[in-house]
Amino acid sequence: MGSPTTIRRSRLHRREHLAAAAFIAAPVIGFLIFIGYPMLYAVYASFTKWNGLSEPTFNGLDNYVEMIGDPYFWKAMGNTVFMMIGIPIGLIISLLLALALNRRMRGTTFFRTVYYVPVISSLAAVAILWQWAYNGDFGLINQVLAMLGIDGPNWLQDASTAKPAIIIMAVWKGVGFSMLLYLAALQSVPRHLYEAAAIDGANALQQFRHITIPMLRPVTFFLVVTSIIGGAQIFIEINIMTPTGGPEFSTASIVWYIWQKAFNYLQMGYATSMSVVLGLLVFVITAIQFQMNRRSQFSIE
Repeated sequence: MGSPTTIRRSRLHRREHLAAAAFIAAPVIGFLIFIGYPMLYAVYASFTKWNGLSEPTFNGLDNYVEMIGDPYFWKAMGNTVFMMIGIPIGLIISLLLALALNRRMRGTTFFRTVYYVPVISSLAAVAILWQWAYNGDFGLINQVLAMLGIDGPNWLQDASTAKPAIIIMAVWKGVGFSMLLYLAALQSVPRHLYEAAAIDGANALQQFRHITIPMLRPVTFFLVVTSIIGGAQIFIEINIMTPTGGPEFSTASIVWYIWQKAFNYLQMGYATSMSVVLGLLVFVITAIQFQMNRRSQFSIE
C-alpha cells in the first residue's frame, strides 16, 4: 500500500481530473448536439429526396447528379468566387489605412473609430442604406456622379454593375476590421529592426518589403482564411439588395441559391447536397492555405 501522502495526492489528482472533465464536457456536448449531429444528418439528407416536412426518401446520388447538370448552381458558384475579388482589394486598402494611422499624427483615434463603425453596424441596415445609395434615380452615388457630369447606371438593376456594387459595399463594411488588426500588428513590430535596416542602408521600400510584410504574414493569413470562409457564405447583402438574385441571376451567391431551393421550393435534400459540396470546398481551400502558410514559414526559417 502507498503512503498516506501518496493516497492523498492520487485523490486530489482524481478530483482535479473530474473537475476538468466537467468543464470540458459542456462545450463538447454542445458541439456534438448543435454542430456534430446536424453535420452528420446533413450528409445523410444530401442523399435523400426531402421537402423538410415529410420523411426523407433515400435517392442515392440523384441530388449530386442533378447538381452537376444544374446551370444555376454553377452560375451561383461563379458569382460567389467572383465576389471574392473584394478580399485582396479590401486587404490592400486596410493595410494602407493601417500604415497611415500608424504614424504619429493628430486625430488618429477619430479616424480609427470612423473606419470601425461600419464593422459594428447591422449588416441588414448597411445593406438597406447602400441599396438606397445605389438607386438609379435618386441614389446618393448617382447624384455625386451627376455633379461631375457623369450619368451613373442603375447599379443593382444592371447585370454588368450589380456584382461590383455589392463588392464595393462588402469592402466598405469589412475594411475597418482588417485595418484594426493590421494596425495592432504594425505597432508590435520591434523598432530596432527598422533602425538596424536603416543603418545597413535599406530604404523605406526595402524595409517595408523585408520587415513589415514578413511580420504581418500571420495577420494576413488569418484575414485571408476568415475572409474566404465568410465570402463563401455571403447571403444577407444579396437577399436584401437584390432579392431576386439580381438581373440575369448576376448576383445570386451559392448560399442564396441554397436558401431558395430549401425554403422557397422545399427541395431540402437538393439544398443540403449543395451545402455539403460548399462545406467540402471551403475545407479543402482552408487546408491548402494552412499548408502553403506552413511551407512559407519553413522557407523563412
